Amino acid sequence: MGAMARIEDYALIGDLQTAALVGRNGSIDWCCFPRFDSGACFASLLGTPDHGRWLLAPTAAVTHCARRYRHDTLVLETLHETTDGAVRVIDFMPPRGEAPDIVRIVEGVEGTVSMRSELVIRFDYGKIVPWVRRVDHARIAIAGPDALCFRSPVEPRGEDLTTVSEFTVAAGERIPFVLTWFPSHTALPDEIDPEEALVDTATYWRDWAKECTHHGAYHEEIHSSLRLLKALTYAPTGGIVAAPTTSLPEWIGGVRNWDYRFCWLRDATLTLIAMLQAGYSEEAVAWRSWLLRAVAGDPADVQIMYGLGGERRLEERELDWLPGFEASVPVRTGNAASAQLQLDVYGGVMDALYQTRLHGAPPDDNVWSLQRALLGWLEDGWRLEDSGIWEVRGPARHFTHSKVMAWVAFDRGVRICEEFGRDGPVERWRAVRDEIHSEVLSRGWSEARGAFVQYYGGSELDASALVIPLVGFLPHDDPRVVSTVEAIRRDLTHDGLVLRYRTDEDGDVDGLPAGEGVFLACSFWLVEVLALQGNRQEARELFERLLALRNDVGLLSEEWEPRTGRLVGNFPQAFTHLALVEAALALAGHSMREAT
Repeated sequence: MGAMARIEDYALIGDLQTAALVGRNGSIDWCCFPRFDSGACFASLLGTPDHGRWLLAPTAAVTHCARRYRHDTLVLETLHETTDGAVRVIDFMPPRGEAPDIVRIVEGVEGTVSMRSELVIRFDYGKIVPWVRRVDHARIAIAGPDALCFRSPVEPRGEDLTTVSEFTVAAGERIPFVLTWFPSHTALPDEIDPEEALVDTATYWRDWAKECTHHGAYHEEIHSSLRLLKALTYAPTGGIVAAPTTSLPEWIGGVRNWDYRFCWLRDATLTLIAMLQAGYSEEAVAWRSWLLRAVAGDPADVQIMYGLGGERRLEERELDWLPGFEASVPVRTGNAASAQLQLDVYGGVMDALYQTRLHGAPPDDNVWSLQRALLGWLEDGWRLEDSGIWEVRGPARHFTHSKVMAWVAFDRGVRICEEFGRDGPVERWRAVRDEIHSEVLSRGWSEARGAFVQYYGGSELDASALVIPLVGFLPHDDPRVVSTVEAIRRDLTHDGLVLRYRTDEDGDVDGLPAGEGVFLACSFWLVEVLALQGNRQEARELFERLLALRNDVGLLSEEWEPRTGRLVGNFPQAFTHLALVEAALALAGHSMREAT
């Protein structure tokens, strides 16, 4: 089936260094080894089965399919029912030291079911067919620096550049398959015990779940999203990827196809705050260390995103051999937006570091030196035009949200001095904070629209104005906030769900052709604001509607396409899930980000 699957047909498995997408049909259509941002060895998500996949499914027609994650784990169970019986496929990736594994265990549930495994390995995003040979009861696929080792008690055979295994499984039987990546110049990795690995993996995730301190309303929904955010953390460095995929389209058949397998400061800081709210301070400290290493150097050179290890060079290129998800091209790797100036990230970083201290992380003199340096640059830098939160590829402007977040940066700097006794030029920072505040109120507000607008002098609305009360820039009951929320609900929604902004055919704002879905995080922001304003019934109704857009295993992508009723954009998306957590916490009675 390959790329004929819908985005919502996929579930995610991962090992805190990379991840794979498993379709309802039993096909793993996306996986990058050994890191999230490595070249894919299964890329049929963006092409056809010939671009790499691993299908493991009954040979007969499946009459019913149901799947779930084992409670509090990232172990996926898919039940396939056929006229001959039923079989369960258990898919997982053990959190690891060196060699990454995908483990698939086929368990007979009822009757006797004929099964088929088709392993199509294509390195470098579906381009390179490896050399496959047999070594010590294993099949080894090698091309350049990459090697994969395939082990199973079922004897495979080669067929049209595919490793095929055919077998039957009866009720009570369990048959394992293990695929392990290793550098091609090293020895064959040690064989693992699949059943032990299953126990270890489930234990890891359940132990992590026990650390969660949230036990109120929407606990399952919150923890499911937190588990996904954890799965998108690159454990060796503490970096957090925005999504494990590239080029899943924001508009089917369109060009808004970007690579999200990097660490956006904005996404990561909000993820961090979400984790802190639920008691996960270890992740916060690890991310703080990642941040220190990534942005080391001149504060003027701070990027909006980095590689998993803090890499700065994320050159964008197009993979012309991939036909794209439902013909959505180009397929891109790297991200040219990494070179943009986006002032809001300074506010996000300062807020996250403030929240980290607020939640008990120990003080760190190096962190404070970094914060002082960032604010030192921002004292003049906040006046610059930038590309804004949405990374527009149109002209730089004075985006209102960027200025609001610059205000946040100085506000949190002042708070850190006042609340934690740090030394800094507090009076100067207060003055800059007040100047930014005054400017936004005069230049970001439109009397004609009765709302804060997208950029100074403009007339268009932007959903990012919803964060104004969430970060404490103005109270939620301020008449200008109330009026802005009303304007957004009236003029910037599609069937009640919030658009980021109106895309234009001439690409005046973002430099791209019109057309994208509703950006799900924005609707969750609206839930949060409505809850703050006391409209709890409306907030809850919208939240429940958004929850219903999740797929059968609780995952959301970046956007929703109301016309077709489909998820679009990279998947699963950290930004969406952290906004879900924020909204759930707001419904429980407290805003996550609003300064107290």
